[in-house]
Amino acid sequence: MDSIVVAGNGPLHGQIPIAGAKNACLTLMPATLLTDQPLTLTNAPRLSDIRTMTELLGSLGAEVASLQQGQVLALSSHDLTSHRADYEIVRKMRASILVLGPMLARDGHAVVSLPGGCAIGARPVDLHLRALEALGAELDLRDGYVHATAPGGLKAARFEFPIVSVGATENALMAATLAKGTTVLVNAAREPEIVDLAQCLRRMGAQIEGEGTSTITVQGVDSLGGATHPVVTDRIELGTYMLAPAIAGGSVECLGGRLDLVQAFVDKLEAAGVEVEETALGLRVTRKSDRLQAVNVATEPFPGFPTDLQAQFMAAMCTADGVSLLEEHIFENRFMHAPELMRMGAQIDVHGGTATVTGVEKLRGAPVMATDLRASVSLILAALAAEGETVVSRVYHLDRGYEHVVRKLGACGAKIERIKA
Repeated sequence: MDSIVVAGNGPLHGQIPIAGAKNACLTLMPATLLTDQPLTLTNAPRLSDIRTMTELLGSLGAEVASLQQGQVLALSSHDLTSHRADYEIVRKMRASILVLGPMLARDGHAVVSLPGGCAIGARPVDLHLRALEALGAELDLRDGYVHATAPGGLKAARFEFPIVSVGATENALMAATLAKGTTVLVNAAREPEIVDLAQCLRRMGAQIEGEGTSTITVQGVDSLGGATHPVVTDRIELGTYMLAPAIAGGSVECLGGRLDLVQAFVDKLEAAGVEVEETALGLRVTRKSDRLQAVNVATEPFPGFPTDLQAQFMAAMCTADGVSLLEEHIFENRFMHAPELMRMGAQIDVHGGTATVTGVEKLRGAPVMATDLRASVSLILAALAAEGETVVSRVYHLDRGYEHVVRKLGACGAKIERIKA
C-alpha cells in the first residue's frame, strides 16, 4: 500500500485550489437515473469515490463519460439495463444507497444492496427506507438487499425525519420529484449539498421550494429533463486546507472558498487565533500568533460545526495553548485518529463521544496509520508542524476524498511526498 511521508518544514505560503464537493457530486450523479435526458456536471472532483459511483451507474446501464481530465461528467440513463445494485460495488461506499430513490421513482422498482463505507459507526439506512415507505414504496429486506417496488408509482406524503439525516433527505428529495402530488419533508437536512441537489433538480424541471431550511416542499412532475450543473465547492476540503496554515503557520489563499459554506468552522478558527479574510479569489487564512489557543468544539448538523472536520480540528488543537473539549454528536466511534495522534506525542483522553485534548508544545514525527478518510488527512496536517518525519500508511482512504494532496500542499512549501508501494 502507498504511504505519504511528511517532514515538518515551517510555515506555508501560496494558493490552494479547492475542488468540487465529493458529497455533492455523489448525490448529483444518481440524479441521472430520474431522466432519460443527458445530465452534465461541471467542477467534478477527481476521486476514487466518484469512480465507484461511475462503476455503479454503469452496472445499471447508465453511461458516464469523464471529460476535461475528469472535471466534467457527462451522464445519460436513456436505456437502463438493470435495476439491481450489487453488493460487490455498493459495499465500497455508503453513498451507493442514493440510487434507490431515483430508480424507484422513475421505474417503480429497484433492488439495492445494503451499503458499506468508512468504519465510523453504524450509520443505518432506516431513515432512507422509512421516507420512501411514506411515499408509497413497498420494501422487503432479505439476503442483505432492499427489494423495493411502487407498482402504481410513488405518491406524495408529509414525512418528518425523527433526526436530521443528509443522505435520507437526498434520497427522499429525489424520489419526491416524480411522486404524484405535493410532498413535504420536515426536519430535513440543511447542508449546502442539499441546496446544490435541489438547484440541479430544479434545472432538470423539478418543482422544489425550501431547500436550505428544515422544511422542503416538492410538487411532483410527470418527468424530468436534462441539465448542466456546476458542483458546489467542497466545504470539507476547504476547511481542511484552511487548517494547514493554522497548524504549520504562514498564510494560504484557498481558491474558490466561500464563507457561507464554513461559517461555524471559521468562528472556531478565529477564536483559536487565525485570521480569515475574503479575497477576490476565495478565502485567505493566516495564523496570527506563534501558537493557537485551545477552543471547544461540538459537531452538529449544518449550519453547525461539521463532523467531517472534527478530526482535522483535533490535529490543530494538539499543539494549541490550553485544554480543548471535542464532542462528537453525529457519528459514534469517530475518534479512531486519536491513538495515532498520540503516537506523535499528542495528549488526548477519549471518553465516549468526548475527547479532551491538552495542547503540547510540539508533536514528533512517527509512523502512523490512517483509519478512515478524514483521519488520514488529520495525520498529514499534524505532521506539517511535527519535528522530524511522519510516515502515514493506508492512505487509500485519502484518495476517496482528496485529490492531489501532495501537489497542493507541496506547492505551498510543505515537504511531502507519496511513496508507491
